[in-house]
Amino acid sequence: MANKTLVPQAREAMEKFKMEAASEVGVSLNQSYNGHLTSREAGSVGGQMVKNMIQSYENSMK
Repeated sequence: MANKTLVPQAREAMEKFKMEAASEVGVSLNQSYNGHLTSREAGSVGGQMVKNMIQSYENSMK
């Protein structure tokens, strides 16, 4: 089930979210294949996405 969006309508929002997270950590992403990324770069994008999701959840709890 890897890389499948459970709600197909959310795909565009997730892509935007990923691009924003990449921008925040200074990683340049393409709209298509990003095989040029190092593991460190890809991990920093994923880590930033998780950090932003946690922060958003915490803000919603206030």
